[in-house]
Amino acid sequence: MSSGSTGTDPGTGPSVLRHRAGGPNDRRAAAKWRDARVVEVAQPAVDAVVLRLAVPERVQHHPGQHYVVRLRAPDGYTAQRSYSVASAPDDDLVELFVERIDDGEVSPYLADVVEAGDDLEVRGPIGRWFVWSGYTPAVAIGGGSGVAPLVGMLRHATVLGHPEPLRLAVSATTRARLPYADELEAAGARIALTRELGTPHAGRLDADAVAALVDPDATVYLCGSARFTGAIETLLVDAGQPAGTIRVERFGPTG
Repeated sequence: MSSGSTGTDPGTGPSVLRHRAGGPNDRRAAAKWRDARVVEVAQPAVDAVVLRLAVPERVQHHPGQHYVVRLRAPDGYTAQRSYSVASAPDDDLVELFVERIDDGEVSPYLADVVEAGDDLEVRGPIGRWFVWSGYTPAVAIGGGSGVAPLVGMLRHATVLGHPEPLRLAVSATTRARLPYADELEAAGARIALTRELGTPHAGRLDADAVAALVDPDATVYLCGSARFTGAIETLLVDAGQPAGTIRVERFGPTG
């Protein structure tokens, strides 16, 4: 299965990107498939890859949005998956965090085959529900790879110079499996590692931890597996967070 053509055409490099931000045509432009150039590939863990893409005629995203990546086989068969944007809107490149799913159709190729200089078919940014302006009070809670869009929010707040409206809480089994662990820790995020007993961040986002996050004046952005988000959403509502203030992004095991 191919990601598209490869090469070093300078016309698609990040220095010549044109961002279209704001305006009535953004949704139509974002819906178009484009060949994005892979500029950087990093493997923060054995089961994950970070791709930084130069997207031509890019529509500037809002924190919390995602892109669709499409692969095409020689026989015409296609497979596509959505990945949240972890970069800030003003970043020249679009950063996607991809968790490798062993039996997935897309993520193994992205994690094991794609190299800098390759092209990938992408469409986006997509999503209007799970977005944050950077100026209103927000509580962002993520589990595992669900922290990726929250990192985009954090980076946006940092660029704005006003990180105070954003409170972060994240959970993973181990630090090695927590995407962007150093960045989240430096930002003061509440980190819960469920399988690292005896470490400073050992524990779970239990009822007490979630209750401490409740803020009726804030919008809650909750991202992770269906099991994680369902449990946390229940704890939030039980602790007094208005259900109408909670925005949830759930993902399944497909990849």
